[in-house]
Amino acid sequence: MSRSTTKAARLDQIEKLLLAHPEGMTQAELARRLGVNRSTILRNLADLQAPIYEEGWRYFIDRSAYLVNVRFSLHEAMAVHLAARLLATRFDRQNPHAAAALRKLGLALERLAPRISQHLLQSADGMDDQGRWFDPGYLRVLEVVTLAWAEKTRVQIWYRKPNGEVSTYTFCPYFVEPGAVGFSTYVIGYAEPPGALRTLKAERIERIETTREVYEIPPDFDPMKLLGDAWGIWYTEGEPVEVALRFGPRAARRVRETRWHRSEQVSDEKDGGLLWRAWVAEPQEMLPWIRGWGADVEVLAPEELRAELIEEARRISALYSVTSS
Repeated sequence: MSRSTTKAARLDQIEKLLLAHPEGMTQAELARRLGVNRSTILRNLADLQAPIYEEGWRYFIDRSAYLVNVRFSLHEAMAVHLAARLLATRFDRQNPHAAAALRKLGLALERLAPRISQHLLQSADGMDDQGRWFDPGYLRVLEVVTLAWAEKTRVQIWYRKPNGEVSTYTFCPYFVEPGAVGFSTYVIGYAEPPGALRTLKAERIERIETTREVYEIPPDFDPMKLLGDAWGIWYTEGEPVEVALRFGPRAARRVRETRWHRSEQVSDEKDGGLLWRAWVAEPQEMLPWIRGWGADVEVLAPEELRAELIEEARRISALYSVTSS
């Protein structure tokens, strides 16, 4: 093996080691791993193309500036286009990172699929549109959470609860999940206090600070299983609750066109309507969706959900001065 090849291989190994150790590594640790002198490591670090920095005698890769190489087939690019359109249409805040990613993909597809390329570039412009909410606080929260999740380092969070009270947590991000309702972003992780799994809405995080305290995500943590019975992002340690809805004929066709929940069961009614059943972790989370069907849906179960909709119907009738004839 030539000297240049050996150096290239060593540079690749250093980059991989630093990526594998978000807590950073010293020259001595790198030299010991690679079986070379510390002076050799120092020269190699100067030649490394990856964005590295030194802090407290330890070397780190700046994950926020590190570039990854990705290549897409045409059909994979279409999948990204669909995801990009959802991102562009379902989130109300400016996101320069999303815009930059879409522009890179759009330019990369310019020769292979110019039409898709054009629409990706338009979606990128949409993410930068001045009509969107410019919220630097939210953007910083997302950046810090992303970096902490990548490096597996704890963060300090000041969180505003719905009642206005602000609580402070030491938080370990386990997963980030978008929410269709309310154009929101949620962070699932371990919070101290209370020393348990919690879901925090990113838009309610008023302040966030990084730490160098490393954590490990439990090997049995599975976000797909955790959210498997959820309607959106609400989960429970208990058994899911059966939800039964009767849709009238006018809405039945539209309901059949989509699979709304993985556990759903649909059966036809004689009048052209249908009976829809599913087992959902927290049925309360379904309320905005149920309300959207108006008088074309009736809640049959659970009883608490039905009672809440009945009371809401009474309040709406009073609000619009509707009286029975």
